[in-house]
Amino acid sequence: MTQFVTRRAFLASTAVAAAAASVAGRARPAFAADKVTLRLSSPATPTDQRAVALTEVFGPAVAGFASFEPHWNASLFKQGTELEAIARGNLEMSITSAQELATLFPEWSIFTAGYLHRDAEHQKKVFAAAFMDPMKQKVEEQLGVKLLTVMYLGRRQLNLRIEKHIETPADLAGVKLRMPGTDAWQFLGRALGANPVPMAFTEVYTGLQTGAIDGQDNPLPTDKDSKFYEVTRQIVLTSHLVDLNYLAFSKQVWDGLSAEQRATVQKAADDAAELGRKRQLKLEDELAQFFKDQGLKVYEPNVEAFRKHVQKAYLESDFAKDWPKGMVDQINAL
Repeated sequence: MTQFVTRRAFLASTAVAAAAASVAGRARPAFAADKVTLRLSSPATPTDQRAVALTEVFGPAVAGFASFEPHWNASLFKQGTELEAIARGNLEMSITSAQELATLFPEWSIFTAGYLHRDAEHQKKVFAAAFMDPMKQKVEEQLGVKLLTVMYLGRRQLNLRIEKHIETPADLAGVKLRMPGTDAWQFLGRALGANPVPMAFTEVYTGLQTGAIDGQDNPLPTDKDSKFYEVTRQIVLTSHLVDLNYLAFSKQVWDGLSAEQRATVQKAADDAAELGRKRQLKLEDELAQFFKDQGLKVYEPNVEAFRKHVQKAYLESDFAKDWPKGMVDQINAL
């Protein structure tokens, strides 16, 4: 989130703005007369399963009182500035990540750690758990952003243009691995054993094509959707992160809705997330063979070696110091 001057200054300014907007929102009759415009900005492509599900499910579900206007490929706001736009009142919705939230609220870095979530269902249970309520509430109060639902992005794998066989983290030494620019993403790249390079998602294809980077990590459906297989030679099935996104919604807009409208928005968000989750899981099951048919090597390395290396790096890092006490155990117990 490159536009933030400092975390403290940003949160201070947005807290005032969010509070004022909340009061203003409660003073209105829940947008009774006019339709609400819900603009969503995301770097995702229109054919991404999250995008398709929101367009097919969320938009029609809220059509009675709201106009859903998605903007894909970061065409409305630059990637990493969406939360700021919502906080400032310039945007209504976005698809955000734990990595972005962690730039403002360090405790969210717990969900950036490799090998924490077990699978898509585990993600849902964690998001719905009572121990998550204080973290969600803090985002609402200090940022003016309501996290509606969790969206399964997939198991992240390594997608490389180099031919070197990867078996353990040591084999990634010196490999220029594209990761988003936040500290949390960069740390994950280093924990995997690679040399992380910050780069916007929209620049990844060209970066692979020109050799500016040696690889990138994303779930298999994203690799296909963004055609990264055209400029890479292998996929290493590390499954190092069961990745997720959150559907972020303006608290100002939420406070201006009626109870019935809020219930409709929440159900629409959950239904869209569930459809995207099911489709994403199905795609993951099918795509390994697709990439092999495209001429890529697809194989599983020593996953246990990666797991031990990554978990050790996190437990010894400053990130772990910010995690809520006992939450790792609570997550593991679900």
